[in-house]
Amino acid sequence: MNTPTPNTPSPTPNQPNTPARHTPVPGAATEFVLVRHGETVWHAENRYAGRADVALTARGLRQAEELADWARGRSFDAVLHSPLSRARLTAAPAARVLGTTPREDPRLYEIDFGRGEGLNLADMAERFPEEHAAFLRDPVTHHLPGGEDPRAAAARARACLEEVHREFPGGRILVVAHNALFRVLLCELLGIDMSAYRQVFPVLDNGTLTEIRLGAGRPALLRFNAAPVPVPPSAGP
Repeated sequence: MNTPTPNTPSPTPNQPNTPARHTPVPGAATEFVLVRHGETVWHAENRYAGRADVALTARGLRQAEELADWARGRSFDAVLHSPLSRARLTAAPAARVLGTTPREDPRLYEIDFGRGEGLNLADMAERFPEEHAAFLRDPVTHHLPGGEDPRAAAARARACLEEVHREFPGGRILVVAHNALFRVLLCELLGIDMSAYRQVFPVLDNGTLTEIRLGAGRPALLRFNAAPVPVPPSAGP
């Protein structure tokens, strides 16, 4: 199977924010805004894209610019992204607007879907029907053959966020990564049975925002799958 060549975003002409130096607030929670990357060329056919480096569509690149428009006028202490180009290219315009250098972290990779990579559910039902049926019943205990255990994926993502929280207590962090990873991470943080992640969080759209608070008491889900609405311009005198 040929993997499309990842694309590059057009330059963002807008001036960046001036980043402020973070002042740690010991004991304070850190807020994370989790963003699913923009639409890819596999989206229309619902093909599972785990570790394959799949290109963004023109719409996906627009979603990256929409994220930058939303980020303008807001304050973030850091921008993190998965090493995959669809996450990196979604994060780049927002990082430029925020005036910060984005960080790449391998703990934010999407779950490896093994033999399911590049296939949709109908393909899987045809190629490995028994494993496919078991996956639909319990996608954690019976994760896709040859793929990563979602519990391990959630643990690595949680470790990433907890490390960043220790660096930026009381801060605000933008994280651009992936659909399945974020859904199992939410289950891990919120104490939800991870085997139900496809039912509890059935949809996480490309380019949307999910906000969590981590580090002071129990983790909290502040919003889920929200559209990035830019800050309205301030009224003149």
